[in-house]
Amino acid sequence: MDLDWSPTDLAFRDEVRRFLDENLTPELRRAGRLATSVYPDHEASMAWQHILHARGWAAPLWPVEYGGCDWSVAQHYIFDRESVLAGAPGLSPMGIRMVAHAIIAFGTQEQKDYFLPGILTGEVFFCQGYSEPEAGSDLASLTMAAVDDGDDLICTGSKIWTTHATEANWIFALVRTSKKERKQQGITFVLIPMDTPGIQVRPLVMTSGEQVQNQVFFDQVRVPKKNVLGRIDEGWTVAKYLLNFERGGALGPYLQALGETLAQHAANQPGPAGGVLLDDPAFAARLADARIRADVLEILEYRTMAAVSRGKDPGPAASTLKILGTELSQRITELTLEAAGPRGRMYQPHAAMPGGPVVDYRAPADGFLGGEPWQAVAPLRYFNDRAGSIYAGSNEIQRNIIAKATLGL
Repeated sequence: MDLDWSPTDLAFRDEVRRFLDENLTPELRRAGRLATSVYPDHEASMAWQHILHARGWAAPLWPVEYGGCDWSVAQHYIFDRESVLAGAPGLSPMGIRMVAHAIIAFGTQEQKDYFLPGILTGEVFFCQGYSEPEAGSDLASLTMAAVDDGDDLICTGSKIWTTHATEANWIFALVRTSKKERKQQGITFVLIPMDTPGIQVRPLVMTSGEQVQNQVFFDQVRVPKKNVLGRIDEGWTVAKYLLNFERGGALGPYLQALGETLAQHAANQPGPAGGVLLDDPAFAARLADARIRADVLEILEYRTMAAVSRGKDPGPAASTLKILGTELSQRITELTLEAAGPRGRMYQPHAAMPGGPVVDYRAPADGFLGGEPWQAVAPLRYFNDRAGSIYAGSNEIQRNIIAKATLGL
């Protein structure tokens, strides 16, 4: 594996850097820097998507004929890496990074013509209806029923942990259309407008105080069969395909940037025995370990990228990267909260850019902030990051996948 970028790759990197320098406003950089979770401020995210769409870079992973970019695997990685390092706010992955690929692969021409342009512009904004109160990591156990009624399916049940359900105007969901011998059978993948009668959204307040996740209730919701993606009873195939796109991106550089920022803060925070925190041997050793692991994670991403560029299936690498990345992110947010000290224990979400409304909180009229903005963000990121080892397939499930694929267990 050659770790050096080619002259073409370096020229592309410089082009991306110029674009980011010219288009990332201070407000957008602030939204990226002060985000409290993987979901940035919604308005900032949509504003950045509009800028990327105007440049033709909103959905680089899509096929070119649908608005994607004819980039090499390395160029995709460079774009993600430079965007992270520049502090760009992330885009909501539900539409562009996830369901769009399923629509391209399984959708009718009518579905492609309607949904794909709208997803690019942001006019069509999806949320994901997978998990249920009794079906999370074991997703195939879902029970939300869809009864055949002529040209429609009538859906009844609920979905939970639905990110941005209050902002979305569409939801893609898995529903149970029949009961068969294997629980993975009899599942159908449907696209449902959120304004359909019978849909009710109940926001869930997270430990951080934010309302980003929701529970969505469906009471006799009528869904036209033309909104089925793929075939009835064969939605598990669509869902598995979509999951290939749920993970990815330049996580190593993101964690490297967090580690570098933390080192800068620790160089200005008082240490337990005088001096600064970065001079404390115990803290410095833990931070160094985390930063080394971030560098290793990036090398593993390079290896995966090299395999993909040669047309190979990276196998369980996605599961490995998911485990390492989320657990390392939790470690870094723990260190950041420790570095923030007593001021990091204050609840000051008005200094951050949360991914959703913060309930039962009234910001000081004069905007007073105890400490610096990063100290206010630290506890919010810490609480949000606890879910990292659960969402997108719990790390326990990912270890089972690795055990089966690599060790044959």
